[in-house]
Amino acid sequence: MELLASFGWAQIAIAVIATFASAFVRGMAGFGMAILLVPILALALTPIEAVLIINFLALFIGLSELRMFLKHAEKSAWVISGLVLITTAPGLIALAATPPDIARLLIALVALSAFVLILLPTREAKMPGAATTVGAGIISGLLTGFAGMPGPPVVPYYVGRKIAREIAKASMLAIFTVAAFAGLASGYAIGELELRLLWLALLLFPAVLLGNWLGSFAFGKVSDTVWRSFVAFVLAAAALAALVKLLY
Repeated sequence: MELLASFGWAQIAIAVIATFASAFVRGMAGFGMAILLVPILALALTPIEAVLIINFLALFIGLSELRMFLKHAEKSAWVISGLVLITTAPGLIALAATPPDIARLLIALVALSAFVLILLPTREAKMPGAATTVGAGIISGLLTGFAGMPGPPVVPYYVGRKIAREIAKASMLAIFTVAAFAGLASGYAIGELELRLLWLALLLFPAVLLGNWLGSFAFGKVSDTVWRSFVAFVLAAAALAALVKLLY
């Protein structure tokens, strides 16, 4: 517990509540934990601490869903994942060199961008071209390092196409799990990965398990239309929170 002494009880309580809520969204929408949780954690912690804790949580829960990824994820998910592995480190190095206030502003803008992208018209189910796939992978990796948010380019890539929601969700979560591993490996390589962050992530993980389980249960009970509407609502909420943060 000494490793957690630098975190106040108020910080931990807020983190647990926010983690549960964001994990429910993850289980329901297939994304959103980082978009919703990183800005909240970054209010109490440094931005890089918030990003690394999210990476721990995403890796833990992702490993428990590996069978689902292998069964349902689109082949493009593994291409994008490979690119994320390569491009995460430069993003994290940029975050470590950025003043905290500027980093918080940029992270809020990343959350806002996700909502803007999802407003684009729905495309056919056909997999996008190589340039689009490569671009999504590179940008996702850079954002994984800098903001702990691989989602902004990935969510429109899958949800913006007319494919089965099971495929979209599995593909996104597979990428996010690989992104979490890349983020932690990059954090260790540049000397930012502290043991106390692991302990705080372990403290928060039961909230992730419960929230994600409830969200996944709800996912199996709603129609495709309701699910896509929920995705739009989540991104709208994240965008609103980002806008408020920018204004105040």
